[in-house]
Amino acid sequence: MVRLLFLLPILMCLGWYLFLRHYQIPLKQGIKGFSYIIAFNAVLGLMLWGLLLLTNR
Repeated sequence: MVRLLFLLPILMCLGWYLFLRHYQIPLKQGIKGFSYIIAFNAVLGLMLWGLLLLTNR
C-alpha cells in the first residue's frame, strides 16, 4: 500500500484538472490549486519520511 503513495498527488492533480475543465475554468486561474496540492503532498511525504526514520531506529 505504501508503494502506491506516489499516485496520490497524481490523482489529486488529475481530479483538479478535470474539475477545472468541467466548469470551464482556465488553467491559469487554477494554478493555485495545483500548488496547494503539491504543498500538501510534500508535507505529507515529509511527515511519513520522518515517522519512518523515528520508528526505524
